[in-house]
Amino acid sequence: MFFRKKGWLRKEFDEKLLQQLNGLKAEWNNQKSLVEKSFDPSPEAISQAKLAEAKYFFLFKEAKKRNVKVRM
Repeated sequence: MFFRKKGWLRKEFDEKLLQQLNGLKAEWNNQKSLVEKSFDPSPEAISQAKLAEAKYFFLFKEAKKRNVKVRM
């Protein structure tokens, strides 16, 4: 009885994790391209790019640890 709900919750949170992962990847790529295209990037822009990268890799490691697979 309780085990069915656990599988359903895990599936729901895995989907949310994948959505956040895709959003952070897009944000990281956007920040990275801004820094690369700038002649003299500000320290704030560089720190924002590093922060976006750190967030992305944190969620990436969590997804890998949880064995989340993308279903197409």
